[in-house]
Amino acid sequence: MKASLVFVGFMGAGKSTALHAARAEGLPTVEIDQLMERSFGSTIPEAFEAHGEEGFRAREAEIVGSLLENADDGGAIALGGGSVLSPRIREALGRHTVVWLQVDAAEAWRRIAHSDRPLASSAEDVEELLDVRLPIYEELADAVVPMGDRNIVRRALPMLRQMPELPAGTKLLWASAAGGEYPVLVGRGLLGCGWWPLESRRFVVHDAAVTRYADSLGPVESTVAVPSGEDSKTMSEAESILEFLAEAEMTREDHVVAVGGGVVGDLAGFCAHVYQRGVPVVQVPTTIVGQVDSAYGGKTGVDLKFLKNYVGAYHQPSAVLADTETLSTLPARDLNAGFVEVLKTALLAGGILWEEVRGLERIDPAGLDRIVFKCARYKCAVVAADERDGGLRQALNLGHTVGHAIESAGGLADYRHGEAVGLGLLAALRLSDASDLRAEVKDILERFDLPVEAQVEGGAGQIAYHVQFDKKRTSRGVGFVLLSEPGEPRVGQLIDPAKVEAAVEELCR
Repeated sequence: MKASLVFVGFMGAGKSTALHAARAEGLPTVEIDQLMERSFGSTIPEAFEAHGEEGFRAREAEIVGSLLENADDGGAIALGGGSVLSPRIREALGRHTVVWLQVDAAEAWRRIAHSDRPLASSAEDVEELLDVRLPIYEELADAVVPMGDRNIVRRALPMLRQMPELPAGTKLLWASAAGGEYPVLVGRGLLGCGWWPLESRRFVVHDAAVTRYADSLGPVESTVAVPSGEDSKTMSEAESILEFLAEAEMTREDHVVAVGGGVVGDLAGFCAHVYQRGVPVVQVPTTIVGQVDSAYGGKTGVDLKFLKNYVGAYHQPSAVLADTETLSTLPARDLNAGFVEVLKTALLAGGILWEEVRGLERIDPAGLDRIVFKCARYKCAVVAADERDGGLRQALNLGHTVGHAIESAGGLADYRHGEAVGLGLLAALRLSDASDLRAEVKDILERFDLPVEAQVEGGAGQIAYHVQFDKKRTSRGVGFVLLSEPGEPRVGQLIDPAKVEAAVEELCR
């Protein structure tokens, strides 16, 4: 049996356009709306009027269920927007690769406002229907393609067709930004399955602590290890890597592979950006911070002395492979510290993700796949809307302004990045006058043995001093990200320095 690509999604998501792309690639295609119209001998709106939604859904379950249960030609099928409401259809989809074409309510209504849709005659109808169906699409999807221009599925199609080659349970996100598009893969066993996204020679830059993962990548041209820790994220280390690549005779047709956490991802990505004016990089994050945040979006860079990320560039990856099995080998302290990036993302996203994260009683590496994928989707959606930090992307800095200052005040050695950001979240929530939310976040940090008090040489004054060197400052001052309620960040907020120092002093008590 050859699995089919089954496109699901709301009205106006572009399922018919996706079928055109599949047909152009020579795949046999089926559009369910056409089958239903032939079955009823009428248009979809006429069938709804004559038989009601219940009658329509009953016949849809029979026709579509049977089709999915017997399809074995490796073709492409586009379901109706509400087909996934049927238990029989949902069960039958388990045999296939389900591709969710994601569209928000406002865009869906813009696309269908002048069409004859029996269940969606207003923007309010669209929003209510999508709220009901959204969790179903999310649960069923093996791959998520946020809809952009009409050709996005055509560009993603080669990767979508490779999904059956990947380990069972692997999820795909087709990430896109002005600087490029790339597949994000999240799953268990990705590094040992023999699949690789690019065909050119691989030059691996890896954290010295994860040599085992670098060795599992299959045929590589050459490798170089980077000492673990923030101390390696320097211009001198970048120069050493660039010299290594040159001596190894890497060309512009080859690519860099970054294996490790955020330090190696930033450092190797920066080297890929400047080597021969730019070569591709595949990010292979092996930490929670990398898998939920830093591997996506193309930010690369190094530190200057105690100034975090002061030199860098935007360089979108060619692919991200987040093998969640690597998280099981992390020391408890690193696992807990990395969880802060999950907490930050949940605070920014709000909704279902916040409810899921706030309810966690323990961090189980074996059960993080869903959360990692959700965080990756949120991060990539923000980057798609604002690749270069013009507005929305600044929200991702929640907790980082004071967090980076704590790292700098401590010589980048006293705290793990996540530990410092956790303290920064407490400061940001105090500045947001969100006392109840701050108390809950403090409880969560304590639950996972994370610090809730800052201890650095020089105390609050030293931290407040380093806040003024935040890399996002402008001539007007340092703009903070504030958050009064989960899902409602406010960026670029200028705060009285006295209030900042008071919030920092509270951390140092």
